[in-house]
Parts: sequence; C-alpha cells; structure tokens
Amino acid sequence: MKENVIDVLLYLFENYIDTEDSRQPDKDTLELELERVGFQELEIHKALDWLDTMTVVAPQVDNPDASIRVFNDTEMERLDVQCRGYLLFLEQVGVLDSETREVVIERVLALDSEEIDLEQLKWVVLMVLFYQPGREVAYAWMEDLVFEDMEAVIH
Repeated sequence: MKENVIDVLLYLFENYIDTEDSRQPDKDTLELELERVGFQELEIHKALDWLDTMTVVAPQVDNPDASIRVFNDTEMERLDVQCRGYLLFLEQVGVLDSETREVVIERVLALDSEEIDLEQLKWVVLMVLFYQPGREVAYAWMEDLVFEDMEAVIH
C-alpha cells in the first residue's frame, strides 16, 4: 500500500484531532497506532512534523483587502488550476482571508508531494482553519463543504 503524508494526516484528523474526546495519546502511542494500521514510519514522522508546525498563526498583512495573490512557479506546479481557483473561491466567500490563504499555501508546500488534488486541498484548508484562533465559523463552513462533497460521492 502506497500511503503518503496526507493520508496519515487525514487519519489523524478524523480519529484524534477533530474529536470530542479530550484525551489525546502521547506521541509514542500514536506512532505505534499508525504503524499498526499500516502507515510507514517515514510518512508518520513527516506527518507528525507537519502537525508540529501547524501552530503557526497566519501572518498579518498591512492591507488585506488590497492583496492580490500571484502564484510562483513552484506553487503553480503543486496546485493545479482547479486548486488555485478553489482557493480564490474560498477567499471570495469569506472562508479564507489573505493571511489564512498564505498559511494554507505554506502548509500545502510543506507536504512535499509533487501535486495536490482538490480533495486533499480541502482537507488541508480544514486542518489549517482548525488551528487558527478566531476562525471557528470559517472552520464550520469548510467542514460542511468537505463533508457535503463526501456525501455526494457516496450517494
């Protein structure tokens, strides 16, 4: 089975991070659990490192209303037109502000995968919003978007 960092992150998010259970296992227990369910050690460590740096708060922009985002070559290689358009959509409807958008892009690049698809991007946005203080309403809205899309695929 070829799992990657995003698969480990999704597993962690669905089973440990966004749960009502306040008890969180320690890092060693978590690593053993992830290995037991089939994730590779290297991917586990990358995912845990990725989460450790998630506490970074969005940088402040002097004039957030005037910001226009121009993607550099690396970002364009990793985020296809559909992903870039979705980021713009989320910003236009108020789920992301310019600062949080930058955190999402930074976190996507930190995944160190060649390309990220739209479904993966949605989960990264959800994880970023979960960790951003004061973004609870945006998180709830994004959570609805992610899970509505999942239900549409299931039905």
